[in-house]
Amino acid sequence: MDLALEEGESLEKELGGAPVGPQEKARSLWSDAWHQLRRNPVFLVSTLLILFLVVISIWPQLIASGDPLQCDLSKSQQGFSPGHPFGYDTQGCDVYTRTVYGARASITVGICATLGAALLGSALGGLAGFFGGWGDSLLSRVADIFFGIPVVLGGLVFLSVVTSTTVWPVVGFIVLLGWPQLARIARGSVITAKQNDYVQAARALGAGNGRMLLRHVAPNAIAPVIVVATIALGTYIALEATLSFLGVGLRPPTVSWGIDISNAASQIRNAPHMLLYPAGALSITVLAFIMLGDAVRDALDPKLR
Repeated sequence: MDLALEEGESLEKELGGAPVGPQEKARSLWSDAWHQLRRNPVFLVSTLLILFLVVISIWPQLIASGDPLQCDLSKSQQGFSPGHPFGYDTQGCDVYTRTVYGARASITVGICATLGAALLGSALGGLAGFFGGWGDSLLSRVADIFFGIPVVLGGLVFLSVVTSTTVWPVVGFIVLLGWPQLARIARGSVITAKQNDYVQAARALGAGNGRMLLRHVAPNAIAPVIVVATIALGTYIALEATLSFLGVGLRPPTVSWGIDISNAASQIRNAPHMLLYPAGALSITVLAFIMLGDAVRDALDPKLR
């Protein structure tokens, strides 16, 4: 037996492989997912792009030295000029500066809405799936009610009565309509995880509900929620731009891609540059988060490898 093991190890070394033996430690789900993500070019490109967007949303002055609210009507709808590569909009504002500063509102809304919806949905869905009973049935019926509300129509009704010019009413509305999706994902994942043998063994050893939920069920049920939340982040950014385009989302003087797209829509024939750059920035941002979500999904789901 020992001779065969030594021959096997020597053969592995000759072939350039890792030695096989009891000292080799198996990777966990998260370490294996990170190993896969590091080798995925989609993940690397989307992560670098998202990091760049986050940096310029925090410090837009790094690449834009102008003031997005400083306008000159004498330069209305003018095209490229030295120092102003994207031209000017109808009010004579620098399109490049407004495009850079517009990332702040979109990233803020996307991240805050995703965190709020994920925390609320995970908590309610996880508890409902773990304990079941009348609470599970109540949550399912409430979620069905929210699923029946058209998002754009609900935004027109809910946000039309709000006079605040900050991002928080939009964040609150997205969380209000976004949590049922994540709650349903968390509920199903928790129901699957609590049926595993290690959870039943912990219950047989006398572990309480709180310990089982936090130590055994939640860590093994959170992966689908992370995947859906990452993809939903890009969707929430697009939703904010849609509501701002319709005039019920963010409002001036807040700088937003949706506001700039709305102002440029009527001038698309005379000054297409006004629409091209904010719309392009919005599309790239949404695509980056969707690509990140797809990469994370592929890494966390062994069936897709």
